[in-house]
Amino acid sequence: MAYKKPEFINGEIYHIYNRGVEKRDIFKNDADRYRFVSSLFELNDRKMVKMRDRISERIKRNAKKIKNYTGATCADSRTGGTCADCEEEGIDDCLEIEREKIIELLAFCLMPNHYHLIIRQLDEGGITLFMKKLGNSYVGYFNEKHKRKGLGSLFQGQFKAVLVESNDQFLNLASYVFANPAGILDPEWKKKGVSDFGRTVDFLNSYRWSSYLDSIGFKNFPSVTQRDFLSMSFSEGSSSEENIKNNVEGMILRNFDSQQKLLEIDSLLLED
Repeated sequence: MAYKKPEFINGEIYHIYNRGVEKRDIFKNDADRYRFVSSLFELNDRKMVKMRDRISERIKRNAKKIKNYTGATCADSRTGGTCADCEEEGIDDCLEIEREKIIELLAFCLMPNHYHLIIRQLDEGGITLFMKKLGNSYVGYFNEKHKRKGLGSLFQGQFKAVLVESNDQFLNLASYVFANPAGILDPEWKKKGVSDFGRTVDFLNSYRWSSYLDSIGFKNFPSVTQRDFLSMSFSEGSSSEENIKNNVEGMILRNFDSQQKLLEIDSLLLED
């Protein structure tokens, strides 16, 4: 069946995905990943935003707040988190620029050649506007930094999106998105399960480029995502952090339950 982008409706939740053309890497280093995560925060604004200006504003603002600011240690603040220096100085949040949010970013994960976002639309046309700003900003940055102007598209085309229709779909999709980095160690994990469970769990617990750590209680990029709905959805029976962790770790095991969960969300994965 041919893919058809859904109509975006306020209050509804969507899985959004895109990958590099010919499955090429879209992130070459941590600086690229920081820039993308920063863009997820900064561009969630009805107003026009120039990333270069916004980052410069934050660096200057944070420099005034932090006694021993070095410029290199405040990277988290540029991506929406509270940096280590700010925490040391007793600053709860080093961000002050007000935004008119157009979407809620419920979860995200960056992989070497693709990304996953779980988004709820807040404002009419919000997802379309946000994704246009995100794509244009990141492609412009990437092409300039890596000297690839005139070399063709970075992404395989426009982003893909699919409506999340039920709470069970949301729970399984979020678990899948958080488990995705297992594929860096074991590319066949979805078919065979991971070959070394302990090693993979340790890897997921140290993988910075998703909102998984924030969702299980460890500060990473806490201001980038809005996690109240995620926490509420996973709160049945015990703490949401424990349930999310159990669901993600269950997802990477090849057993009947994990395979059923993957089958139930197959139409949401968009990775063909």
